Amino acid sequence: MQQKNQSRLEFIALMASLMSIVALSIDALLPALNQIGLAVGIEDARDNQLLITMIFLGLGIGQLIFGPISDSLGRKPVIYMGFGLFIIASFICVAATSIEMMVVGRILQGIGLSAPRTISIAMVRDSFSGDYMAKIMSFIVVIFILVPVVAPAIGKLVLDAYGWKAIFYSQLFFGAAIMVWLWKRQPETLHKEHRKKFTLSLFVDGAKEFIKFRQAIIFTLVSGFITGSFMVYLSASQHIFQTQYHLVEEFPYIFAALAVSVGLATFLNGTFVMRFGMLRLVTVFIISFTLLPIFYVLFFYNSPNPSIGVLLLFFGLQFFSLGFLFGNLRALAMQPVGHIAGVGSAINGFVSTIMAVPIASYIGSQVKDTALPLFMGFAVCGLIAIALLLALKKEKKTA
Repeated sequence: MQQKNQSRLEFIALMASLMSIVALSIDALLPALNQIGLAVGIEDARDNQLLITMIFLGLGIGQLIFGPISDSLGRKPVIYMGFGLFIIASFICVAATSIEMMVVGRILQGIGLSAPRTISIAMVRDSFSGDYMAKIMSFIVVIFILVPVVAPAIGKLVLDAYGWKAIFYSQLFFGAAIMVWLWKRQPETLHKEHRKKFTLSLFVDGAKEFIKFRQAIIFTLVSGFITGSFMVYLSASQHIFQTQYHLVEEFPYIFAALAVSVGLATFLNGTFVMRFGMLRLVTVFIISFTLLPIFYVLFFYNSPNPSIGVLLLFFGLQFFSLGFLFGNLRALAMQPVGHIAGVGSAINGFVSTIMAVPIASYIGSQVKDTALPLFMGFAVCGLIAIALLLALKKEKKTA
């Protein structure tokens, strides 16, 4: 699947970099949300969350477009198409003078970035399968996690030195470098004999095939609830740390530390998944992901925010659980649909993201004076995910 002069390590690094363009476009903007909000006329600071959730809406929509096209045209040309749209959308964001214009730009950015995000996963599925695919995905996510670790700090430095518009230009520069790397070093993973003629029925037939597999449906839904709860954190973290705790300068470093928690778990997952299997790890850490916020709610219900140390402890443990879920859930959903990897990845990403946006928007709107609504949202999403896993397990026993 790979050229002789391209190592597996380089493949992992390149796929992680493709996914990282998305993370940079989200996380580097976090320190600048207040400044951007003022520039485009946002009156309620909580509405700054739209700058985060709307890019996810675009990511969900775009996957339905680019996934099926990649099954027909190949993976690399579609990534280039998506990045071209991202360039246009970025200039719309830079020129925005109203919240409506900025939201349009962010949605279009998400649509464009859905190509490298979705197609990179399809390229991994083209090349690997089973628990080994999950191992490769874990290593990819470990590298990918490095971007959220450094992105807010980079965004803050760029913001202080050149203003918020320069953050968008830095994203374009980073993305262009990755596109050149992809063009020069990565061979096409979907060979011509495996491509399908692009028609409307390509997606319709792919969707019909996808829903035949109960495992794919269940793990896609579980991924939606988990992604939604994490998206709440992404969109509300700036409000929590900078407004509720008044940690404006410390925010990028707090965000980085919590991202390390996810990265450590994801790194460990690369080893554990080969020993215990994806399903067992997902089961254990969804239970952990659910119990932690239940304890938080019990301890701090009808109370002010705890000390920052206590909050970070709960967040750190919560995100450690997430590190064992992201890659495994996606891999479990994709496992039975490898023969329609492009469409399958598109449907998986679309459904989980479109589920996540309203979940994040609603819970995020409740985060006013304390972080409690965030943990209540974690708990509810986790309980629903556990119920879905139990339903799948029960069906397998009766089958």
